[in-house]
Amino acid sequence: MKSPPFPSRSAGKLPRQKKPGPRDILLHEKARVLVTGAGGFIGSALVHELNRRGLTQVVVTDFLGEDEKWKNLLPLEFEDYVPAGEFLDGISEDPERHGKFAAVFHLGACSSTTVTDAEFVLRNNYAHTKSLCRWALATGARFVYASSAATYGDGAAGMDDRTENLRAFRPLNLYGYSKQLFDLFAWREEILPDIVGIKYFNVFGPNEYHKGDMRSLVCKAYEQIRSTGRIRLFKSHRPEYADGCQMRDFVYVKDAVDMTLHLAENEKAGGLFNVGSGTARTWVDLANALFSALGLPPEIEFIDMPESIREQYQYHTCANISKVRDTGYVTPTTPLEDAVRDYAVNYLVPGKRLGE
Repeated sequence: MKSPPFPSRSAGKLPRQKKPGPRDILLHEKARVLVTGAGGFIGSALVHELNRRGLTQVVVTDFLGEDEKWKNLLPLEFEDYVPAGEFLDGISEDPERHGKFAAVFHLGACSSTTVTDAEFVLRNNYAHTKSLCRWALATGARFVYASSAATYGDGAAGMDDRTENLRAFRPLNLYGYSKQLFDLFAWREEILPDIVGIKYFNVFGPNEYHKGDMRSLVCKAYEQIRSTGRIRLFKSHRPEYADGCQMRDFVYVKDAVDMTLHLAENEKAGGLFNVGSGTARTWVDLANALFSALGLPPEIEFIDMPESIREQYQYHTCANISKVRDTGYVTPTTPLEDAVRDYAVNYLVPGKRLGE
């Protein structure tokens, strides 16, 4: 793939973007939007919400591969599908090959936390993001991209989306590092205030079915309950946490998408933003919520955590979402029990995707 003919650091700073006015980017039927990773979990949920709001002039890109994430696209309405590699090659040769866009949602990435091919991950998650960002800024599109809470590592340096001391964070895996690299790039180029980077916490919900081991516990546990009647959780290997009482910020995908669109549309939004529920809950809480949604008594089996992940395992994550709130986002996040019930009853049990 050729290097795109867009401004580079050696050619000076990337172009600054005029901040959009409130609600003037997406919420009109003629807005044209690009979504990368559109066949994936959050990407397809975002396209679904755009459709629900009346937007159908959406170009979707992805590396669909051999799994079944293409099925996430079936209920959705969009203008065109372009394979991700073809799209990147096209804008490298001609920035206007695919037309103009009001907003670019870059959600495509290799999201596996266990992949060890550093060259592959950095090319997909870092180099391609730089190319798309340069192109979006050069063509006047609002650029919103998926960073990750994985950039925070074990949380020793905090999980603060307001800090400019990004170098203090130490991701625990290659995926988190690839996201951290682009955050640092945008900060060095002084474009971070003009774009939106979303640090997603533990997102769960419909359309994650293709993700294999990377699916949420809700999705995997539902299958465990169907086959064995119980849920398996990792034992704790730290004395301050009881078995199953490791904590996560679980955020429903519908909430994550709603916050993402708010940040894209809002003139006050620029920089990095934590997107989560704002509350840490235990794995036991999550398991109990699923049993309750299915009308079953809790049956939990605790198993040893594999030694291969013990050193990288996070025992507590929680998103401080005050920065999102400061932009005027006032919608309450869905309580864990309500979100799990909606997911289980309306999607897992009937085997449905968003839009079906």
